[in-house]
Amino acid sequence: MEIRPTALPDVKMLVPRRFGDARGYFSETWNAARMRDAGLEFDFVQDNESLSAEVGTLRGLHCQKPPFAQAKLVRVVQGAILDVAVDMRHGSPDFGRWIAEEISAGTGAQILVPRGFLHGFVTLAPDTLVQYKVDNVYDASSDSGVRWDDPQIAVDWQLAGRDPVLSDKDSALPRLADWPSPFHYGEPS
Repeated sequence: MEIRPTALPDVKMLVPRRFGDARGYFSETWNAARMRDAGLEFDFVQDNESLSAEVGTLRGLHCQKPPFAQAKLVRVVQGAILDVAVDMRHGSPDFGRWIAEEISAGTGAQILVPRGFLHGFVTLAPDTLVQYKVDNVYDASSDSGVRWDDPQIAVDWQLAGRDPVLSDKDSALPRLADWPSPFHYGEPS
């Protein structure tokens, strides 16, 4: 597996090798021992899946507050997304900065988003199926996030003037100015 850095050093792109033949391909998408050898140690405890029917479906920006914070390993099984991670760790040299990476079923690339980051994505293809591993269980009382269009963060979702398809929950998320980040750089969450 190739591990590539992003503009935010703690967010990584993981690109599994694909072994193809006339039938298609085989790919190992996660191997805990190999990742541990590469310095990436996660105890994933839950797998999640979302299907977004329409292009322009936006999910985010989400996180879970400590002690239920989650690292995520995100991959696309069908379709394509623009995946966004925002560093929300007070004291981080990258606090408030975001990155956006396109990941798709076609490339097999995955994005590893550590704890302390807001996460979201917008679909680039119809019927996009996203799967992600998390290293902590879901806890409804810890569910949190910031509006996708917050002007302080100013993510370029590459919507080309289109309105995204949003859930009621995502439409009601607070602005960053009204959201005290519970994360601190260098501290476990």
